[in-house]
Amino acid sequence: MKIAIAVTNDLSTDQRVQRTVAVAQSLGMEVTFIGRHLPNSVPFNPGYSTLRFRLWFKKGALFYANYNLRLFWHLLFTKYDGYIANDLDTLLAVGLASRLKGKSFIYDSHEFFTGVPEIQHSSFIKGVWGWIEKRFYHRALARVTVNASIALLLQEAYGGNTPYIVRNIGMRPASVSLRSRAELGLPENAFIFINQGAGINVERGMEEAVEAIQGVDGAVLLIVGNGDAVPSLKRYVDKNNLKEKVIFIPKMPYAELLSYTQAADVGLSLDKPTSLNYMYSLPNKLFDYIHSGLPVLGSQVVEVKRIIEEYQVGKVVDSSRVSEIQSAMEEIMQVGKTPYQGGLDKAKSELTWESEAEVLKEVLNQLINSQK
Repeated sequence: MKIAIAVTNDLSTDQRVQRTVAVAQSLGMEVTFIGRHLPNSVPFNPGYSTLRFRLWFKKGALFYANYNLRLFWHLLFTKYDGYIANDLDTLLAVGLASRLKGKSFIYDSHEFFTGVPEIQHSSFIKGVWGWIEKRFYHRALARVTVNASIALLLQEAYGGNTPYIVRNIGMRPASVSLRSRAELGLPENAFIFINQGAGINVERGMEEAVEAIQGVDGAVLLIVGNGDAVPSLKRYVDKNNLKEKVIFIPKMPYAELLSYTQAADVGLSLDKPTSLNYMYSLPNKLFDYIHSGLPVLGSQVVEVKRIIEEYQVGKVVDSSRVSEIQSAMEEIMQVGKTPYQGGLDKAKSELTWESEAEVLKEVLNQLINSQK
């Protein structure tokens, strides 16, 4: 069975969808992974078919229109037996191609897209996205999302069966290079708090974390990845002479990223509950921290708080309060990893990609059976 799996990113750092590709291949599917090429895209040669569109626009409504048009024409004139639309921003093209060609598709919603803060300022934009999701949501053969909270939001919004839940738990690479801090260019004697990911955006607590780290002696903040908030964070660091306290590293392949994760002491997940999407988010970095043996300093968003408290793997703070973040940083520095080790060990054994993959196999087998 030949399938197309669509995203709007540049493929190389999308760990969730790369895991989906791996499961699809294990079931005998021939995959084409489709995204876009950006000026800073790194080489990506995973050993299976990929397609990265070079688009005229990089963001906003024109980007989404440009991408979906290119994707639609490709799907329309290329032979595939089925499709997977990842997130609402690929659903229009996939839904239309599926309908015109009589092929089944799966809708994998990684977030409650109509609840993202970037579109809350415009009822028109929010309405357009909502219209697209409502139109094609039930046309999907199966629907998947990342946690129980978002599954419930989708069910309340559109009805139907509860979506399948496949959490963002990383599929660890066959080997992760254990590089020293010196090799990574990191301070060897500092206590390192790390925040990583491709979604370092506004309202995700990094502005407060940068302020908090200024008052924590002996500690640095390592920000690895990219996002809307990074340029303003860099300007703030330059303006306040904080280059020795805040280190920026650009996005990189997953196996290389984990070298930095393992070199840190504590992981940060400080999304603010300022939108429905952030309130119920469950970022994959949380699981990367746990599987790298790092305690987590997290915010009060529902799913992150649930895991931190259930497994006792860190501390929960009000991520809008700089003083509270600073106090928690100092407390974790003082007590070290020991109080959290038992919880981390239990979480590592129970929160595994292998268990999530079984759910995904069930979903993908529906796509296979739909062609028989």
